[in-house]
Amino acid sequence: MNTSLTPRQWGLLLMLALAWGGSFFFMAVAGAAWPPFTVVLARVALAAALLWGLLALNRQRLPLRRPVLLACLGMAVLNNLTPFSLIVWAQQSIPSSLASVVNAATPVLTAVVAHFATADEKLSGHRLVGVLVGLGGVAVLAGPAAFGAGAELPGILAGLGACLSYAVAGVWGRRFRRLGVPPLAAAAGQTTASCLLALPLVLLLDRPWHLPPPGPEVILAVLALGLISTGIAYALFFRLLAEAGATNTALVTQLVPVMAILLGVLVLGEALLPRHLAGMALIALGFALLDGRLRRRAA
Repeated sequence: MNTSLTPRQWGLLLMLALAWGGSFFFMAVAGAAWPPFTVVLARVALAAALLWGLLALNRQRLPLRRPVLLACLGMAVLNNLTPFSLIVWAQQSIPSSLASVVNAATPVLTAVVAHFATADEKLSGHRLVGVLVGLGGVAVLAGPAAFGAGAELPGILAGLGACLSYAVAGVWGRRFRRLGVPPLAAAAGQTTASCLLALPLVLLLDRPWHLPPPGPEVILAVLALGLISTGIAYALFFRLLAEAGATNTALVTQLVPVMAILLGVLVLGEALLPRHLAGMALIALGFALLDGRLRRRAA
């Protein structure tokens, strides 16, 4: 598999980062009114409804063969329920800025997992340097507040556990291509399986019948979270995974903090600080090293 991204694949990566970057704001609004598992269930249920609608419009279907259903179940556990739960738990003991830095370790772990689990995504020296430079850029982006007194080892370990789950999911999800499952069908299958697994947790732990009716801002946030940050996002994710591989797709986690900051500046009027620009520059350098074009030009 070619390790360089095409311009079209870079566009998909940027759109995916934009969709997931907005999820921080939507999750904060929804999470202030609903328990975590209820938010997760609403998120994946709305996404599943959208994806099945798109599947019908495109006259595609999800093959109901046992290997495909097992692949969907595995992605539901690895790409939704496990990391979502670990991140929610981690953010009870570490600040969100540190959580974003920890989450950006996903490309490093994905590169390592893919190196040992695949035949065509071996880790080269320049790609490892690129990942580490990009990771340094994310740390600069977050600033010193990421390493404040609120950070605790259990939360960091939980965040790394979520990264590892995402990394394994990236490699696991490659099997959809071997099974002949279109990216849109894979996304619909994953979110549907996530609904079936999340529903018992919501009924047992959150007891939604005791929750107060949500306000309009919560409803809008949940709709955006489910339809944009999950439904559309996973359609992009599986398309990119099929075309560019697990390691390249995992780079989106380094772009998500950038998009979150840019959305804060453009939508919420937040300040753009010098460290934000420095961090973005380092991330761009890391991506250039990963893409390999700088190395080939130097040669």
